[in-house]
Order: sequence, then structure tokens, then C-alpha cells
Amino acid sequence: MAPKSNVLLVGSGSVGTMAAYNLEKGGLAVVTAVLRSNYEAVTNQGFSITSIDHGFVTGWKPTLILNKIPAISKKSSQPFNFIVVTTKNIADIHPTVAEMIAPAVTPGHTTIMLLQNGLNIEKPLIAAFPQNVILSGVSLIGATETQPGSILHDDRDRLIVGPFTNPNIPTETSITAAKKFVEIYSASGKVHCEYNENVGFVRWRKLIYNATYNGVCAITGMDTSRMRYAKEPIEDVIRPLMWEVWNVAKAKGFLLPEDIVEKMIHCDPADTYFKPSMQQDIEKGNYIEFENIVGEPLREAEALGVPAPGLRMVYGLLKILQLKVKEQKEIVKYQQQGEDSAKPSLTVEPNSECFKSTISRMIKSAP
Repeated sequence: MAPKSNVLLVGSGSVGTMAAYNLEKGGLAVVTAVLRSNYEAVTNQGFSITSIDHGFVTGWKPTLILNKIPAISKKSSQPFNFIVVTTKNIADIHPTVAEMIAPAVTPGHTTIMLLQNGLNIEKPLIAAFPQNVILSGVSLIGATETQPGSILHDDRDRLIVGPFTNPNIPTETSITAAKKFVEIYSASGKVHCEYNENVGFVRWRKLIYNATYNGVCAITGMDTSRMRYAKEPIEDVIRPLMWEVWNVAKAKGFLLPEDIVEKMIHCDPADTYFKPSMQQDIEKGNYIEFENIVGEPLREAEALGVPAPGLRMVYGLLKILQLKVKEQKEIVKYQQQGEDSAKPSLTVEPNSECFKSTISRMIKSAP
């Protein structure tokens, strides 16, 4: 019998936890999970999972739980076959994904699976790890962490896996790694996991939903069901935005089906009152992953000369929300220069590289 794949899972929120559970239940993987805010709760009590695929689970723990990325020594540690990254991709906040996982990557050996949303997320990883296979994972799951360690999984786990193009690695090597991951993820028999080599098509298709519902729900605080019941938010905002994304994808060479807009509008079960991830993060006071989900499609539109005024507005409003979170976390501070000054000056915490990068990005993207 072949040895089990050694998997490091980074970010055990709702999606990450369901991925870890499914991988171990399939019997072809041993999972080391890196937890953050829920580390103490899970260490003490394990996960409690209510899942449409796996049923009711209490007290479950992956093989190993850590609260930081392990450093792999060539002499003393077993290298990871796969690193599965399910954290939010907060491109304007350090540490970046590449910086975060670097200690656990074995050059030329570890396959990095980015089970994350958005466009161009692979580029920093290929630059940082040129000899490692980078995979795309597009998840269509519906899951929420209702409190630390408690997962509600109410829409089936469907995962689409494909290889990102890495010019430093033979194409067949990347394809083989992608198909291997599909094998170990499908082994539970409880989920739908498929290989699809057309990564760009798959990601643009999901952006029809994510660049629209995700951003607008975060800005307005209204879930997808209420938008559909009210109808005006769909007709006035969501549908026009979806067609903007569709047109950008077409200009990039990805001809999505014309009925994809209607399918994405109605894809969430109406009775779940689903809150997309950005809305959940705003409500929790967390950073939002808007750069790759809205910023990158907008930058593609502008490079191609495709009109996208709705995306531009959503992107600008999300930048404001992100700036508010940075202020709450005291990465950004405002103070008056003097009693008579009407304009507050912007100051930053010492060594706040994330803020510097954000300001640089804002300046570059300004009209």
C-alpha cells in the first residue's frame, strides 16, 4: 500500500476544516492543520461539524494541530507532499501567502495548492518557489464557522482542481500533481472533486459571483437571499456587475456561457440567507481579500480597454472598508496637526510595510 500523502493545511476556518476532514476521511492523507483564532477552542474540544456531506461530527481533530507554520529541516523533518492554503488571500497585508508558507516548502518537492479565490494569485508563488508545482483549487462549497471550532456546512463540497502554468516546470509534472490531489481529495466518496486544466475559465466563471455578490454584500451588509427577495439590488447592481465581469472575461479569451449570470444570481439556496466571505469578515472586523477578487478583474478590464465603471466603484468602496479595518487594528492612525487644522495627517505604526504597500497600490491605481 502506498504511503499516505503528508499534507499541511494552512487556515482551518470553515472551508479549510471541511477540506482537512475530507482529506483524512479519504484515508490517503495525513493532515497537519495550522490554526489561528480557533486554535485554543479546537485544541481543547476538537471541531464540531454539521455537514450536508459528512453528517454530524463532534470532537474531531486532524492528525496534528499547530498554531504556526512549521519549519522543515532537510535533515530532520519529513517534507510535505502538499501544502493546502485555505486562508483568505489578503494581498495588501503582510505576511503574504508566499512569506507565510516559506518555512514549510521543500524546493522541488512540495506541491502548493491554492484553495483560494481570485485572479493572478499564483504569480507571487511562482516567483517565490520557481521549482514547485502550484495548483489552483476553486471551491464551490457553502460553509460557515459559526463560532470558534463549530462548522456549519450547508452546501455540498465541490472542488475543481487544475495546474497553474509554471514556465519553470514541465507541464506534465504539474498535471500529474493536480490529478494526484484529485485522487486523495475524492477518496472519501462524499464530495465531488474534478480535474480541469482550463484554470482561467474556471476562475473567471467563479468571479461572476465573487467579484459582485461578495463585494456588494460586504459594502451593504445585505445577504444574497434578501437581495433576491428585494429584487431591486439584483436588477440595479448585481446583474449589471456580473455582465461587466463576463465582458472582461470574454476580452481575455474566456467565453463563458451566457446563462452563467442567471445561474450565479440564483446559485445560493434561498432559505440559507447566505453571507459571502467578505461580508462575514467585515462583520467580524477582519481584513477582506478584495484585491484579487475585485482589484485584479478591474485591472484586467482597464488594461484591455473594457468599460467597468461598476467594478471601479465597488473596488473603491472596498478599499475604504479595508482602510477602516486597518484603522481599527491601529495599522493606520489619524491625528490632528494642530487645533486649527481641518485636515488630519496620516501616520503609520513603525515598520508597517503592509501600509506602505497599500498606499503604493492606491497611488498606482488612482485615475
